[in-house]
Amino acid sequence: MQEYFDKAIKLAELGVKNLEGGPFGAVVVKDNKIIGYGNNKVLKEKDPTAHAEIIAIRDACKRLNTHDLTDCVIYTTSEPCPMCLSAIIWSNIKEIYFGTDRKEVADIGFRDDMIYNYLENKEKDILEIHHIENKRCQELLKSYNHELY
Repeated sequence: MQEYFDKAIKLAELGVKNLEGGPFGAVVVKDNKIIGYGNNKVLKEKDPTAHAEIIAIRDACKRLNTHDLTDCVIYTTSEPCPMCLSAIIWSNIKEIYFGTDRKEVADIGFRDDMIYNYLENKEKDILEIHHIENKRCQELLKSYNHELY
């Protein structure tokens, strides 16, 4: 386990040193082998979704040629934000190990708590959501008949 955290930490350190993004790193492991590597690349890629966990998931999926990471585990330097947590769930990873929690992340200025508060109905003024029924959108959903998972 420690070797996976060590690799995630090294990825995070390298990312910070190269001004790629925040101090976050992650690895995806399958059968005791690292198959996905990621560090935060938000600044480098100018992409707010380029978090370490998502980069690691993308890397693992590409290496395995699949969207399904069942039987994989993710090790990450910090508790995943809601976006990364969702990506982990969508990828079918069932186990997460993290080194620091969301309070520690908030203490250095990251905004994960704002999103957690929004999801818990504690903070609603950060986003307006509008549902407009659309027949063509509904037909598109009904016409989809591919395997899901």
